[in-house]
Amino acid sequence: MGVLNVTPDSFSDGGRYLEHGAALAHARKLIGEGADLIDIGGESTRPGAAPVSEEEELARVIPLVEALRDAGIPLSVDTRRPQVMRAALAAGASMINDVEALESPGALEAVAASDCAVCLMHKKGDPQTMQRDPRYGDVVVEVKAYLAARMVVATHAGIARERIAIDPGFGFGKTPAHNLELLRRLDELGSLGVAVVAGLSRKSTLGVLTGKPVGERLAASLGAALLAAQRGAHILRVHDVAETRDALAVWQALRTQ
Repeated sequence: MGVLNVTPDSFSDGGRYLEHGAALAHARKLIGEGADLIDIGGESTRPGAAPVSEEEELARVIPLVEALRDAGIPLSVDTRRPQVMRAALAAGASMINDVEALESPGALEAVAASDCAVCLMHKKGDPQTMQRDPRYGDVVVEVKAYLAARMVVATHAGIARERIAIDPGFGFGKTPAHNLELLRRLDELGSLGVAVVAGLSRKSTLGVLTGKPVGERLAASLGAALLAAQRGAHILRVHDVAETRDALAVWQALRTQ
């Protein structure tokens, strides 16, 4: 899953692809590098991020979905707003990636009315406060229980289990120690029986581990992606598609021999 942030303030590439032409060119670059799907986001959810208006998010996202809907791969839209979900799906998106796991009023109905895929993510708190001393008894048990509960709610709303993916939400209300424990035990989420999404690319935990700024975390991101794949992740949400595919090709070649 190639990341396309159409925002001025995303933690890694905020502002680089805010202009429509730059975003479209980057999406095509990610597709050329072998992305299996593109995840388009018009509102940053990094720690400390301020919300944007629904109108602004729509203006950032929908023209890109319309421009890319015939690109030959599925499009995911990273949004928590039901109206943006509806508009994105009408414009040609195939997946909704929701950091709030369809908790917003109307979100369940927006997704249930379509046949799209949906990713339910765990987060603790909101972007402005979620990194202020987050605490868990057992982070894996609590994240898994939350995602299992949201899956039940989603299926009761008419969203078939086969349409659902889950994301433990690395960095969303978690310390580096929490993130490492989630990565170490990522395979425990597999017992929920749906696809697992892992998004560790360039995140601050990798900066803590390596001492590198966000623009110098490629090697750490590749290591994290391989570890996630080894522990059962089905979808890797990454900024560096070509490099991740190369790393996976080596791992898969060894695994199949």
